[in-house]
Amino acid sequence: MTTLDNFFAGEVYVLDTETTGLKGHPYDVIVDIAVCRVDLDEGRVEPAYSSVVGYDTSEWNEYRRTAWIFENTDMTLDMVDSAPPLREVVADVRKLLKGRRVTSYNTEYDMGKFLYHEPWSMKGLFTECTDIMKAATPICKVPSQYYGRQYQYPKLDLAYEKIVEGDPAGIKGVQAHRAMSDAMVASHIMVRMFRDGTYSP
Repeated sequence: MTTLDNFFAGEVYVLDTETTGLKGHPYDVIVDIAVCRVDLDEGRVEPAYSSVVGYDTSEWNEYRRTAWIFENTDMTLDMVDSAPPLREVVADVRKLLKGRRVTSYNTEYDMGKFLYHEPWSMKGLFTECTDIMKAATPICKVPSQYYGRQYQYPKLDLAYEKIVEGDPAGIKGVQAHRAMSDAMVASHIMVRMFRDGTYSP
């Protein structure tokens, strides 16, 4: 099947990143990345790629070494030290996503602050689809605290609870807040909204 065939077959790749902070490039780096392959027509979600990103953390400052991801999940600095090198992960992800339709739960963060910058440099590599988070905003209806905005962006867990029936991602009680579990959750939110007519790539 060609890339053009994939485009019209309802196939979208949903990615998630875990990072050392919210500032983005160059202050922060991606330490965990995962991608799900989603067939919107069939409602099928399957893991396509997942990897911790390797760095020599002994060269990091205290800000990175004490990042939220290391304090609140099962991810450790040792895992980062022993993971596949950054260049290998970048090459793998670029190969997987080239020419595809791609989105995430907050594209301005995952792509705008990280993947569109070096060393990932993915701007123009794929077709960016509708942000799942923004599509979920008018459905979740979380009141905004900011003047001029009716609703604020819903957190991933909240959107999953409000929009998705059951637990197709299998995360209830074991949510790890790692890249693959979050990518699975975001994918199932997208599938449900697509079925309801509230999401269009």
